[in-house]
Amino acid sequence: MIPFSSGTRLRDMIRAIRACKTAAEERAVVRKECAAIRTSMNENDQDCRHRNLAKLMFIHMLGYPTHFGQMECLKLIASAGFPEKRIGYLGLMLLLDERQEVLMLVTNSLKQDLNHSNQYIMGLALCALGNICSAEMARDLAPEVERLLQFRDPNVRKKAALCSIRIIKKVPDLSENFINPAAALLKEKHHGVLITGIQLCTDLCKVSPEALEFLRKKHTDGLVKTLKDAVNSPYTPEYDIAGIPDPFLHIRLLKLLRVLGQGDADASDAMNDILAQVATKTESKKNAGNAILYECVETIMSIEDNGGLRVLAINILGRFLSNRDNNIRYVALNMLMKAITVDAQAVQRHRATILKCVKDSDASIQKRALELVYALVNDTNVKPLTKELIDYLEVSDQEFKGDLTDKICSIVEKFSPEKIWYIDQMLRVLNEAGNFVKDEVWHALIVVISSASDLHGYTVRALYKAFQTSSEQESLVRVAVWCIGEYGDMLVNNVGMLDIEDPIMVTESDTVDVIKIAIKHHALDLTTKAMALMALLKLSSRFPSCSERIKDIIVQHKGSFVLELQQRSLEFNSIIEKHQKIRSALVERMPILDEATFSTRRAGLLPAAVSTSGGASLDLPNGVAKPSAAPLVDLLDLSDDLPAPSSSDGDFLQDLLGVDLSPAPTQSGLGQIQKAGTDVLLDLLSIGTPVQSSSPTTEILLPSQNDKSPIATLDARSSSSSLSAQATSSARAAPMMDLLDGFGPSPLKPEDNGSVYPSLVAFESSSLRITFNFSKQPGNPQTTLIQATFTNLTPNVFTDLIFQAAVPKFLQLHLDPASSNILPASGNGSITQNLRVTNSQHGKKSLLMRMRMSYKIDNKDMLEEGQINNFPQDLG
Repeated sequence: MIPFSSGTRLRDMIRAIRACKTAAEERAVVRKECAAIRTSMNENDQDCRHRNLAKLMFIHMLGYPTHFGQMECLKLIASAGFPEKRIGYLGLMLLLDERQEVLMLVTNSLKQDLNHSNQYIMGLALCALGNICSAEMARDLAPEVERLLQFRDPNVRKKAALCSIRIIKKVPDLSENFINPAAALLKEKHHGVLITGIQLCTDLCKVSPEALEFLRKKHTDGLVKTLKDAVNSPYTPEYDIAGIPDPFLHIRLLKLLRVLGQGDADASDAMNDILAQVATKTESKKNAGNAILYECVETIMSIEDNGGLRVLAINILGRFLSNRDNNIRYVALNMLMKAITVDAQAVQRHRATILKCVKDSDASIQKRALELVYALVNDTNVKPLTKELIDYLEVSDQEFKGDLTDKICSIVEKFSPEKIWYIDQMLRVLNEAGNFVKDEVWHALIVVISSASDLHGYTVRALYKAFQTSSEQESLVRVAVWCIGEYGDMLVNNVGMLDIEDPIMVTESDTVDVIKIAIKHHALDLTTKAMALMALLKLSSRFPSCSERIKDIIVQHKGSFVLELQQRSLEFNSIIEKHQKIRSALVERMPILDEATFSTRRAGLLPAAVSTSGGASLDLPNGVAKPSAAPLVDLLDLSDDLPAPSSSDGDFLQDLLGVDLSPAPTQSGLGQIQKAGTDVLLDLLSIGTPVQSSSPTTEILLPSQNDKSPIATLDARSSSSSLSAQATSSARAAPMMDLLDGFGPSPLKPEDNGSVYPSLVAFESSSLRITFNFSKQPGNPQTTLIQATFTNLTPNVFTDLIFQAAVPKFLQLHLDPASSNILPASGNGSITQNLRVTNSQHGKKSLLMRMRMSYKIDNKDMLEEGQINNFPQDLG
């Protein structure tokens, strides 16, 4: 080890540190040298003071603490010689900052050096002050710096200008003292002083409105002349860079002109000609020229409007996009993003070049160009731009596919001119990058497909063909499975053929094969397989000849380790085996989904609602319990936001019926709703719940106006019953209702038995009257047939009328479809709807019903509610 002493030279210490093999060895060397420096300081060795400080600065740059050497800086600054002062000021800038209290001790030395007769010592003081000046020091030393702005030596003036920038940033109130001296620097011939003077004026304009107004009125023309001289100046070796005279001066002048011209039409007019000259005469083959052109473009885009100049600026950016330098292309894309808000038409001319940048190998340029393309899309160019992007999607890198897919989906959804084009483009995206498509995107696609009734056949055929080639794309498989389940008969029978299609031959067995492949595919997740099982159940009704084969496929999952698949398999098998008569009604096609409601909810503007085929929606204020066993597919995306019901918030049925459902007996005879271990939705539909006579609960049917079946359509969400709830009920030896028991295959027609019951005005408001006419079936006193007549009492036509009702659990309610959903105004017509109520407690408990009516007046949603407690007593 080399022995160290206070006299060791800096280069020897550096050599010894670099020779260390380990960090511990380096620390030992630094520790020993720091000890030697401390000893020298204690001995007040003036000869080695500057050497010690130089070594401390190197140690500081290595990251070791050097606070013990701060006072040495002050001592060296107070020395008389230039070398000592130079080391002292350098140490001051490195070892101290404006937060150090020690810094206040150097203020007096700085003041003396600013007034020193030696210009080099003045330069040292100005340099140090410009780097570490605090607000207090700025106030104390501002007069000296202001005076030096007019010093005879250009180097001192230049450093004084840079120091002034620091001062006005620390203390903006001092800016008024520097306005006139700074303006005087704009007439300098020395380029170094001129550049610093321009920068000082630029910063003054940012902190002082008075300075901005003064320079704008008095010096705009002078700056324009200076820039013109710089542009037209002959070759000067002193300032020449790549054939351009002093590009730094050009850039500083352009930045100051940008500040002066922003928001002022007169100043902008004064600089229009010179900006056009800079934009056209500057050489663009060299990097220095491109830097000037970029600043010129930014100045043009920032000053007041001049259409011709802006087109010229955007054309310059277009040329930048063809440059081989990635940095130039990136800054051009950034600038075009700003320019598109000012002159989108001019940017559109460079669309082809921007699209090439999307296909660039540089990831940063790709993403920035994609954002720019997205901003360029409008109703007129959406088709060609989308085609270009989807074509590139086929060959793009995996890392870029996610961003590209998101943007394409957003463009198609936002600017789609027609539904068939929307469906075609989304299918292409799903085919190429289905695994990158987000859930809300394919949810929205299903909503659009559902609402496009004339395209159901076309869509299911297109999805069938796409599935054959891209069965590994998860989102494509989900949409295909859903559509095949809903419209599989259209696929087999070639229903709804369009002129652009070629007919295909698909058998019922082929259709089932597709769903079977989706279930068996090892890479597909639970949601996809659950949807596939649902599709099989629907196909079992649509294709009776394949019913047994479908049953065999479903039964294979009865022993699945995944609870969701096991549960669906058991329930669907029960439907196929025991409920043949009502299966077709259960698996009818989904009603048309409301695009507007889905889009609004997706944007977060509406609370969760249950959409109906009539276009109205029923809010569920207390929500429906969301099953937690598995992530079920909600095609409408409605259940995600529904809050779970709690005992403190009340129950959904209690809210709907508006009656007290506490354990205590009530006038209506309703008892307590059993909540423990029972899913609310199952309780509503009477599916898989225990029948307990001591605790009757209520059920609700919400039929769709377009449904021709008395049974609600079964979809993916309808199979969320709880196996654990059934097991618990079985353990208690309570009688269990079989799946879907109690639902008849078809509504019974009312028959007159000769009995006459008085009509009842069930509901009447200022807008609507509902009258009930009653009859009984012969030999079946428990069943009451009701014909509801709806009358409009207002001068406005009601559209999308939907009638909904809820009854206690001891009653069974069936609603036929209404005769119409349009109710004429002022009683000039009526709507009728048949209801059938079966009372299991006939003679013991009377009828009770809660009603809800929704309709639209001039596309405005209306909702009314009522309760009937005064049914005729002899109805029982």
